[in-house]
Amino acid sequence: MKIRKRYLFIVLLLIVLGCSRLEIMTFRKSDKDQATELLKSGQTDFHFHSYSFEEMEIHYTHVGNDSLPLVILVHGSPGSSSAYLDYLKDTKLTNVAQVVAVDRPGFGYSNFGKAEPSLERQAKAFEAIFRRHRSSKAILVGHSFGSPVISRMAAEFPDLVDGLVIVSGSIAPELEPKEWWRKPANFFLFRWLTPAALRVCNQEIMPLYLELEKMLPLWEKITCPVSVFQGDIDNLVPKENAAFAKYMLINSDTVKIEMIKGGNHFILWSLQDLIVEEITQLIK
Repeated sequence: MKIRKRYLFIVLLLIVLGCSRLEIMTFRKSDKDQATELLKSGQTDFHFHSYSFEEMEIHYTHVGNDSLPLVILVHGSPGSSSAYLDYLKDTKLTNVAQVVAVDRPGFGYSNFGKAEPSLERQAKAFEAIFRRHRSSKAILVGHSFGSPVISRMAAEFPDLVDGLVIVSGSIAPELEPKEWWRKPANFFLFRWLTPAALRVCNQEIMPLYLELEKMLPLWEKITCPVSVFQGDIDNLVPKENAAFAKYMLINSDTVKIEMIKGGNHFILWSLQDLIVEEITQLIK
């Protein structure tokens, strides 16, 4: 009986380990798979780029004409550039802008599996995209964890950013949930069993409270218009984050709050038309 239990434990361990290595658990799509979907949607002007920032390799997808205003899409945690595939395929957006969807450090094909907890370093890692795709205007869109990243970008590079769209943004330090299980989940054995994308997710969320606190004095450096979309029944990011944005953005040209009645954490996809319309209005 003891031997059977031992074998059962080993089998269960192998199943867990095998499932953690499944491609679906990487939360990413290869350049080839993205290209296939983009071509099916009618998009033909797209490219995949990589560059080095310090010791990191940064990867992103670019769709559209370089002469158009620039829109940079920053995903949440976990995620990758492929989280924005429907936006990259959306001609209402790509007809008026060149659109870049990034892989944040640790996700997609940007140093996959290696967490970068610093919001400052994440923000600075994307400066090269502004330089490479110089344009008359640049709008940043961030979902969930991507929202503090784009906010930090706007604070670091106020002369390069012309508008922010914060969607379900986790930006207020005092509203960060204190989840007891995150530190145990980062113990060696659990890290080893956890899919890489989920491991990175945990490792960057654990210090997020302190990272957001460091950012408190920087909000006044953001001067561009900001639009905030927040669901009022978001179970992952409290709706009060929207009020925090309104309170902190004292030097922004305009701050527009869209509180979505019945909206959850995934309004980025369920309200794509509304968000794309807001992006185009900021471009105009």
